[in-house]
Amino acid sequence: MSVSELLKDVKTQLRLGMNGVVSQSMREKGLHYKLNFGVELPRIKVIASNYEKNHELAQALWKEDIRECKILAGLLQPIETFYPEIADIWVEDIHNMEIAELTCMNLFQNLPYIPAKTFQWIAGEREYTQVCGFLTIARLLMKKGDMNERVSGEFLDQAICAILSESYHVRSAAILAVRKYMAHGEENTFRVCRLVESFETSKNEKEQLLFNIVKEEVDNC
Repeated sequence: MSVSELLKDVKTQLRLGMNGVVSQSMREKGLHYKLNFGVELPRIKVIASNYEKNHELAQALWKEDIRECKILAGLLQPIETFYPEIADIWVEDIHNMEIAELTCMNLFQNLPYIPAKTFQWIAGEREYTQVCGFLTIARLLMKKGDMNERVSGEFLDQAICAILSESYHVRSAAILAVRKYMAHGEENTFRVCRLVESFETSKNEKEQLLFNIVKEEVDNC
């Protein structure tokens, strides 16, 4: 089948799995899409399993302003043809946490060049660019392990700035990444503790939040 025929076939499968209750629930929770069929994630994965990975199809799906198409795009995009400049284009087109989380999990964390790319993203100015950077770093820490000292320093500087920022979603993603970093041992935990120890008596609400999060992690170890 041609790409246009494949795209039409995918949309037919999505319409068969429509769930208005789920779609309405997402809208009420603030997840807004131009079009949302409300298809649940397990069903989307089943639909994806019916197709081979296909660069042209994945790119066509991503361009559709449809929730399920964007999720499927991350599942069907081959790694070897997903070049760094395409990754930047996709990140610029991410506007909510669901797509950020799923694309990081299904695609970004598997890219061979992604460690360097994540540091570009967390240093960016756009909210969801930073979110994707921190979410992907968290996944890399879970999957591939620790960072060297130089990279750790850069990561922690950016993460602490993010946690003290005004964006709730950036803060949440950065906190997750810091927690995964601390999980790699006492040396990492010590580094973080040294950076936030002065926040214990701070009157700044976000600094207090960060200190308490780190303290909770230490207490739970």
